[in-house]
Amino acid sequence: MIGLRNLICIDSLKDLFIYMNAPWCGHCKSLAPEYAKAATLLAEEQSEIMLAKVDATKESKVARKYDIQGYPTLKLFKGSKIIDYTGGRKAEEIIQWLKKKTGPPAKELSTAEDATLFKESAHVVVVGFFQDQEADDAKVFLEVADEIDDYPFAITSSKKVYKQLDVESDGVVLFKKFDEGRNAFEDEITIKSLKKFVKANSLPLVIEFDSENAQKIFDGDIKTHIFLFISKSSPEYTKLVEDYNSAAGVYKKKVKFVVVDTEKEDHERIVEFFGLKKEDMPAVQIIQLKDDVKKFKPETKEISLKTIHSFLEGVFDGRLKEHLLSEDVPEDWDKHPVKVLVSKNFESVAFDKSKDVLVEFFAPWCGHCQHLAPIYGELGEKYKENDAIVIAKMDSTRNELEHTKISSFPTIKLYKKGTNEAIEYNGELTLDGITKFLETNGEYGKDAPNKDKKDDEPDYVQEKDEL
Repeated sequence: MIGLRNLICIDSLKDLFIYMNAPWCGHCKSLAPEYAKAATLLAEEQSEIMLAKVDATKESKVARKYDIQGYPTLKLFKGSKIIDYTGGRKAEEIIQWLKKKTGPPAKELSTAEDATLFKESAHVVVVGFFQDQEADDAKVFLEVADEIDDYPFAITSSKKVYKQLDVESDGVVLFKKFDEGRNAFEDEITIKSLKKFVKANSLPLVIEFDSENAQKIFDGDIKTHIFLFISKSSPEYTKLVEDYNSAAGVYKKKVKFVVVDTEKEDHERIVEFFGLKKEDMPAVQIIQLKDDVKKFKPETKEISLKTIHSFLEGVFDGRLKEHLLSEDVPEDWDKHPVKVLVSKNFESVAFDKSKDVLVEFFAPWCGHCQHLAPIYGELGEKYKENDAIVIAKMDSTRNELEHTKISSFPTIKLYKKGTNEAIEYNGELTLDGITKFLETNGEYGKDAPNKDKKDDEPDYVQEKDEL
């Protein structure tokens, strides 16, 4: 564990990797053993990379100095350069990312054996073929290789490698162990075009959802995603996935096709995000990630090539409307100091112009929401006798609103008396701070962002408790 005094000389160190955490953060707790394992494995390799951790709730000066926006946050200090960690959460993924960031961006391939071994080393590899590695195109390739952490890159000028990999001229080729097996880059080489090429071709037509590729699924230019929720042990699995693959071939450039194995416990959150239950399976759902997140439900439970096509076209032509989740109104929703809102009673309570209504939009799994819960309960007690103020909360993983999209947790909004104007609170998550927000009619904390407060990754991905 290190503090600010220990960080003073960071710029003079070669490679220092720091894990910023908070003791109450659930995601930090799950990451901790993997981080420790990575440290052990690197030590066994006698790696020069140093690993350290910081309790950012105690070392607040460290958090401010290095702009920590949530937990867990990992940063690589490479000389005077600071690089934010963008890899996976397993020890092996951490090590792979570190080795890439501290080593050359692309492996040099000199022999046919090098080429074969590299091609077989991962499900996706990218190779740059350049007779002149000082040429502008080669430099662009190396820059992209340095920026993309998900796949290994290599570079070669060897004619033996060209021959071994069946390449006749300079260029870039992505090799993969699925679908067509390889894709040759055919456009002008620029950073933007090359990144787009790698993202577009590095995932299969039908992607199996798991924690390793979740973020890759939701990244990229394709914003419409269709999900098939089905158990791999289901007797319908083979036929439905066959139809699903056929549809994927038709919509390759417009839609990402994803299969979720509902038997895996790790997938409970994405199933919950779509509001599905066991009796609903198998099922297909669509999500669009544009200005906000929209979900769509098909008109029929039947799943076939025909119904998948009809479902997608219904979304594209606007015939199908957004599907919003809602719980039933609890019988005791107004019996406690903090009122419980769901989609069905939200407007009647929050838009009551005779009152100021403060609403916390939360997620049950969010570490910051759990930390806020007793404070918010105190706030409810403070104002329970005030007829002009309502303190309320809504589980936004089970309730959605057409007019209000929540993308991070906790989000606190004040719906002002008389106008229903909604003002979001961005101040510190303390009783004093939120009280000031209320008593200044939404002025205090409106423009004072506290970057350590939210979880804002999609809530079906393994989120950072931040975020």
